[in-house]
Amino acid sequence: MAFASFNGLQSLKFSSRECMFNPVNGSNKRRYSVKACVKKPDHDTHLDSKINLVLESVKWDEKGLAVAIAQNVDSGAILMQGFANRDALATTITSKKATFYSRSRSTLWTKGETSLNFINVHDIFLDCDRDSIIYLGKPDGPTCHTGSETCYYTSIFDSLNKAEVEENNLALTTLYSLESTLAKRKQELLNNEQGKPSWTKRLLLDDKLLCSKIREEADEFCRTLEEGEDESRTLSEMADVLYHEMVLLIRRGLKFEDVLEVLRHRFTQSGVEEKNSRKSKSVK
Repeated sequence: MAFASFNGLQSLKFSSRECMFNPVNGSNKRRYSVKACVKKPDHDTHLDSKINLVLESVKWDEKGLAVAIAQNVDSGAILMQGFANRDALATTITSKKATFYSRSRSTLWTKGETSLNFINVHDIFLDCDRDSIIYLGKPDGPTCHTGSETCYYTSIFDSLNKAEVEENNLALTTLYSLESTLAKRKQELLNNEQGKPSWTKRLLLDDKLLCSKIREEADEFCRTLEEGEDESRTLSEMADVLYHEMVLLIRRGLKFEDVLEVLRHRFTQSGVEEKNSRKSKSVK
């Protein structure tokens, strides 16, 4: 009987009865006695079989590896890139912790096993050619060993266009580039830095102004629907609403990623149930 062993995932090719054997040396021949024989639940066996089919479908290279990329499930930020083999992918599937294969040490390693900054995997995707992998997950802390949020913080275009390259300039999507700029304006206020006048700073310094602008922009956004304005007007007003609401988040010391996490947790709950739960929590 052929046996396969995966770190964190056993008996992908076992029958539904999983046995352990204890070798016993005889004088003339090697004998084996059954140590234990435990029937595996049919559900587990079926799951093992399905996982094995996934592992078989990946187009591993000549060294048995595939590129594995970790991506933040909420912000979309690319956290890091490594390599995975069959065992690493199998371990990630079962442990829900991003696990890679170290080519230099020829061993598996789980991100966070030393720093405790694990990447908690919510889903795993294969590309159309099935030769690269994305671990879509939520990091417990900074991913890069330098302490940076991600391993991608060096902009080639900045290096080409600027005499001095800004340190830790993370690879951010549009929304998070805006959030980063707003956070810088808040930090400038805290540091009493002098600079050119900034609308963001005015909003951060005046809560009444900020809240009145959010209400104003939300009303103008709704009016684009009520008054049948064109699509460009709707997009422009939505941008205004989003900007001012993000300033309020920064004012409260919160991140837009936190909002997306709340939304993600609501995906499996109906809107009616979610609203009712909020009402019950407010009753004392």
